Amino acid sequence: MTMDEKFPHPVYKDTVLAPLFEGVKAHYVGAFRAINRAHLVMLTETGILPLEKSRRIAAALVDIDDTVDVASLTYTGEVEDYFFLVEAELKKRLGPDIAGMLHTARSRNDMDHTVFKLVLKAHADALIAKARTLAAALIDKAEAERDTLIVAYTHGQPAQPSTFGHYLAAAVEVLLRDTERLQAARANIDHCPMGAAAITTSGFPIDRKRMAKLLGFAGPLRNSYGCIASVDYVTGFYAAMKLTFLHLGRLIQDMQFWSAFEVGQLHVPASLVQISSIMPQKRNPVPIEHLRHLASMTCGRADAIVNTMHNTPFTDMNDSEGEVQVAGYAAFESGSRVLDLLAALIGAVTIDAGRVAKNIDAACITVTELADTLVRAEDLSFRQAHEIAAATARAVIAAGKPLGEGHAAFAEAFRNLSGRDSTLTESAYAETVSARHFVALRERFGGPGPQAMDEALAAYRASLTSLSEQQAAGLARAARAEAALDAAFGALLQE
Repeated sequence: MTMDEKFPHPVYKDTVLAPLFEGVKAHYVGAFRAINRAHLVMLTETGILPLEKSRRIAAALVDIDDTVDVASLTYTGEVEDYFFLVEAELKKRLGPDIAGMLHTARSRNDMDHTVFKLVLKAHADALIAKARTLAAALIDKAEAERDTLIVAYTHGQPAQPSTFGHYLAAAVEVLLRDTERLQAARANIDHCPMGAAAITTSGFPIDRKRMAKLLGFAGPLRNSYGCIASVDYVTGFYAAMKLTFLHLGRLIQDMQFWSAFEVGQLHVPASLVQISSIMPQKRNPVPIEHLRHLASMTCGRADAIVNTMHNTPFTDMNDSEGEVQVAGYAAFESGSRVLDLLAALIGAVTIDAGRVAKNIDAACITVTELADTLVRAEDLSFRQAHEIAAATARAVIAAGKPLGEGHAAFAEAFRNLSGRDSTLTESAYAETVSARHFVALRERFGGPGPQAMDEALAAYRASLTSLSEQQAAGLARAARAEAALDAAFGALLQE
């Protein structure tokens, strides 16, 4: 650098260093503080630093926390970033020699990824807790709506009757799997990079396991090169997050379709409906639209973080640090709003039984059971039974009648296609094609029948309890670690 050059360049300061400093102020001060304290404790316990000097550094760190209002600072460029700000403050209090001892056997490389992991874990824990709350709301609603008939759709067309509980149970299963993916991705964050230093660990007798424990990690990340180069803790969690909201978006889209006037089987209460400024008849369930775009935004924000890592070198790099990490937190913000709003909406919506009944009658969606019954009761092949059922459906639709009133059309179709009369009486026929009978027969594993649903709901609650217990154990370990760090650091402050 020549005499007329000054670091940092004003444009570099304004476009890179100042925004990074603001990111630290907003997100990382607490994590840096924990690392400084834990590292000092470890250096002291291993004998790398003498106790007397460690105590002076500990007292200076406390004084910095007490007297430097980081939130009010404006970046000036006098120091490169927050790390060097703390070091400069230590020098003011202790002189350069003792102040510099805190950085023994560590690097910005291992510190940065440890900071990012500590903060990402906290965001992940909050999101996972909200996902479990939504899962609980879905299970409660599925249980309450276990026997509530709906029209189930395939390819956008009425297909078969089912229950709202059965439909929601399918969504529960996906959300539970997504929550398992999130918790597995969260577990992959839970390995501490501290002790990797720049790349290759240190010649000092550091205790990496102790550092990990003091900071609340499950353990150290083994390979020191991987500590500063591996970003799969980032890509893994954001990929799992994207899948969660992609899948919820499909449920949200169904709610939009079901609440449309032409379908009308889902009723959204007035508290979640907006009116038109000009059209008095309109009931606009706009929270569903907000859910849809927020879920899509969350997917996009998660994708942005994953895609930033594409074709980057396998080494320490700014592409995975500072601003990229902060940008990812927007995905947690929008995702959290989706989980909260969807849990509230699910609890509030109801099924319009009258519209469901009309749509069932209009679309003949119970006719599958008519074909099945003919196979069982009339000793027909399924293909013969299918042709008779199809002919019956065509006839009642042409006559504008519900399928339950189509016994005469059925009897004629049966006679024409089989060459004999059916044994199904008019009352037996009506029972066969009723939606309630259709559902009640389907007691197979995973089906909508009452007993099958009861077994499924019990399984979902057990899975949710297991997920809750797993996270609770991790949070308890983190709380114990925080208390242990406070006690160990506090011991250094004692005269």
